[in-house]
Amino acid sequence: MPDESGPFRLLGDDEAESQRKRRGIALLPNLITTAALLAGFFAIVSGIRGNFIAAAIAIVIAQILDAMDGRVARLTRTESDFGAQYDSLSDMVAFGVAPGILVFQWGLGPLHQAAHVLTFTYMACAALRLARFNTTGSSESFTGLPTPASAGIIASGVWLGSTTIPTPGVAVGILVALLTLLVCALMI
Repeated sequence: MPDESGPFRLLGDDEAESQRKRRGIALLPNLITTAALLAGFFAIVSGIRGNFIAAAIAIVIAQILDAMDGRVARLTRTESDFGAQYDSLSDMVAFGVAPGILVFQWGLGPLHQAAHVLTFTYMACAALRLARFNTTGSSESFTGLPTPASAGIIASGVWLGSTTIPTPGVAVGILVALLTLLVCALMI
């Protein structure tokens, strides 16, 4: 009779089916995270092409998906270190890079070289905020404005601004720069 306690034991049909179902359930939160990453990528491409409203909407969609993936993982008891790290990388794209490019393309351009520095500063602050959250290991004590909220402020500002001021000048660029710096300070 074969040893059924070792790592090479044979699985019964019911147990094998149960493991397949668990793997499928475990995949669900990561699929939602992938969809958020796609929304962030779409926001980047839309922002580069000058479609600012579509980019802002994509960031909002990424926010909704980001709120869902963790909840689904907890609900299905499929939380993992991999899922947490993947979520953080997706957040950096959707809430760090995408809003940075969006605000650069719409409002900061008239500031020339300062626009590059401000955009990088926003992205760096988002990365620092995400890294701090990952290393504290607790969601009970947020320090700084979370990146989805920061991205929401930037995206809604660009959305509102682009519908009223299609081609901003230096004065609007300075206001956008001040908003961006305020969001940066709130994140860290």
